[in-house]
Amino acid sequence: MESQHVSSADQVTPPRDRGAVIGDGVTWLAQWSLRLVLIAVGAALLWWMLAALWVGVFPVILALIVATVLWPPTAWLRRRGLPGALAAVLVILGSLVAFFGVLGAITPSLVSQSGELADSASQGLTKLQDRLGQEPFNVDNETIDQGVQTATTWLQDRGGEIASGALTGASAVGSGLVTLVLVLVLVFFFLKDGPDFLPFVRRVSGEQAGAHLTEVSTRAWNTLSGFIRTQALVSGVDAVLIGIGLVVLQVPLAFALAVLTFFGGFIPIVGAFAVGALAVLVALVAQGPMTALFVLILIIAVQQIEGNVLQPFLQGRSMQLHAGIILLAVAVGSTVFGIVGAFLAVPVAAVGAVVLRYLSEQVELRSGGVAAAAVSPDTDEGVTAAERAEQASVAEREAADEAEESEQGDGRDTTGGLLSGVKGLLTRKR
Repeated sequence: MESQHVSSADQVTPPRDRGAVIGDGVTWLAQWSLRLVLIAVGAALLWWMLAALWVGVFPVILALIVATVLWPPTAWLRRRGLPGALAAVLVILGSLVAFFGVLGAITPSLVSQSGELADSASQGLTKLQDRLGQEPFNVDNETIDQGVQTATTWLQDRGGEIASGALTGASAVGSGLVTLVLVLVLVFFFLKDGPDFLPFVRRVSGEQAGAHLTEVSTRAWNTLSGFIRTQALVSGVDAVLIGIGLVVLQVPLAFALAVLTFFGGFIPIVGAFAVGALAVLVALVAQGPMTALFVLILIIAVQQIEGNVLQPFLQGRSMQLHAGIILLAVAVGSTVFGIVGAFLAVPVAAVGAVVLRYLSEQVELRSGGVAAAAVSPDTDEGVTAAERAEQASVAEREAADEAEESEQGDGRDTTGGLLSGVKGLLTRKR
């Protein structure tokens, strides 16, 4: 008689009920929706705390950015045997001397050429008025005078608002001076006590969390310092090329515009556009439309060299930020925090990208997608964290395999187990 036994491979699994499948999907969606809501609430609370503490947070962020620039010469002096405090003081004083030296070099040209620029602007307005009175505009002087009178009346009616704005501006200047002093003090402490920060973090947070924080902080510091130094080099090249072009074209305030080009380069896209528009306007007022056109061509050419040669060659792929992300970050930062936000947008986005990449790397290690030897940590603690993640991945896969084997053992045919039990019982009786 043929065996009626049917192997498990020949058995047909009955289809699941559609309601059960839909229920599983809805359950999964509800769970992730709740998680996303909790994350959004946490992000909103963090944003609220940042806004409430911005007066104290902004000097810290600015001091960290300045410290990344000043740390290499400070580290060089410390390696030469100077105490940390003395090295920090010397570097800060040297940077202040260089900064105010540049301002002192700009001031004479501003004073001497501003009067000539004002005269050129007045002559330009007179020519414009004469041109508007000709064909095809035919705007008579009476209409222009009425427009000027209307503007004057509008300014007089808002004299109180203008005075209030002036007082607000004076208050902002005072607040800026206080912030500058606080930033200098924080920079001093960052340069003096910077090497003790990561050991302190590891002592406070514990061994495992401290390893992750050490690796992330080091990567963020390296990315931020590399970005600032490279951007300074790129902005310096732009300032030199544009400055030489303005001097050749005999545009007034060429040196001042070159310095503004250097500082404007730290605000991607927006800064270059604003300073370029200012240079074209000065050339238009001082030299006429042809010179302004040449200045415009010069600025566009320099920006193309920067975007297609300097940035890819110097920055490489260390930032790994798409141009659209940079533009969006600058737009959001400038909308929320003004000029300060536009300046801080790219560094903050770069640090955020470093954190996300590290989290993605840890996910790959825990899931077994990559091995610890395939990643390149910046610190010994990062190596330890990667090895721990790999070990945890191996342990989780082994546990999953054991659980699967156990489930398969529980579900196999019990005939063999029953016969083995009977055989063992008879053996014991003998």
